Amino acid sequence: MAASRAYLPGGRLGAGLAELAAETARINALFAAAGAVAVEPETLQPADIMLELYGEDIRARAFVTHDPVAGDLVLRPDFTAPVVRLHMAHGATPARYAYCGPVWRRQEPGSSRPTEYLQAGVEILGAEDPIEADAEAFDLIRRALGEGPDAPELSALTGDLAVALAMIDTVEGPERRRAALRRHIWRPARFRALLESFGPARPEPGPERRALLEAVRAGDEPLRRHIRRHKLVGLRGLDEIMQRARQLAEDAALPPLDPGRIALIERALAVRGPSARALAELRDIAAEAPALTPALDRMEARLEALARRGVDAAALPFDASFGRALEYYDGFVFEFRAPAAPHLPPLGGGGRYDALTRRLGGGRTLPAVGGVVRPEALIAARRAARDDEGAGEAGPPGAPEGAAPRPAPAEETRA
Repeated sequence: MAASRAYLPGGRLGAGLAELAAETARINALFAAAGAVAVEPETLQPADIMLELYGEDIRARAFVTHDPVAGDLVLRPDFTAPVVRLHMAHGATPARYAYCGPVWRRQEPGSSRPTEYLQAGVEILGAEDPIEADAEAFDLIRRALGEGPDAPELSALTGDLAVALAMIDTVEGPERRRAALRRHIWRPARFRALLESFGPARPEPGPERRALLEAVRAGDEPLRRHIRRHKLVGLRGLDEIMQRARQLAEDAALPPLDPGRIALIERALAVRGPSARALAELRDIAAEAPALTPALDRMEARLEALARRGVDAAALPFDASFGRALEYYDGFVFEFRAPAAPHLPPLGGGGRYDALTRRLGGGRTLPAVGGVVRPEALIAARRAARDDEGAGEAGPPGAPEGAAPRPAPAEETRA
């Protein structure tokens, strides 16, 4: 319906729009009270810069258009990268920004997910104490979701990409082996396949790969003939293909990675549970992987900072593999859902993205963390909670008192 918007029937006019305006004003006031200044990045962003920053899922769902002057442009699929781009070009550090506006993502035919929805968020750049900034970002989003009228019950989930990155640093062999794992950390299935390919159970190369490796061993001229004969030159030039072929041959000659190391990495990435217990499990793993210790020290300090803000940090759910969906996160990540409304996406979430500032700042890196709220989903969760209360009192015909709604198809993980 034309009057509806993401998760909110009638949200584009009248009382529905007024409710949404009041909600976004409340959230903006909370962020402003924390020292954030308003920012409004452009709706259309340069596609060549923006799309390489996002994971495959968002890249595949971006709205891209072409302007004869500006070139390829993309409707912003989120705010974080555009805000960081704006800050790295024009802002002073440290800085805190707040924003509220629409983002856009294409959906597959038959999907119930919206193509347009609001994000209200806060970004903290250049903070002197990154641990305290992590805790503050988490707490601001928690309060934005939990302090309004009829606030829904929330469930939180946290993770830390620094755990996976530290475990990658324990992989033996040339740096390109670790670099390949880092490139695929946000693609769990590819990451695991690549990790196992370094071990003793790595598959034998197929006929084409064997022929290429034999050509490498035969010398440069036989390799050139092989590449030309098999028409391997395409988007890459001959010299680049030859260099890549030599690297493949060097990799094939490397001793396999110790199966115990592979198992230890997989064990670390499988840790999940209450944060205090998860930290203890990871400390046990760090006894065999000392490179993990600095990340765990930061995790412990962050839990203490969260506890000072009134969070039951020891019980906070943690999953070492959570957050491997958006390619610019590289540290603490979190999200909040409404258990009473399983058909809704996360109501809010965020995380640390220091590396994004380096990519958008020409090598200059800032500590950076932030989070967003989906105001429309938040209001929808409140309505669902009120509906649940009514159902619990009266109960629909043929349903048990207080029956939970049937979950709808899963939404995207990141807010």
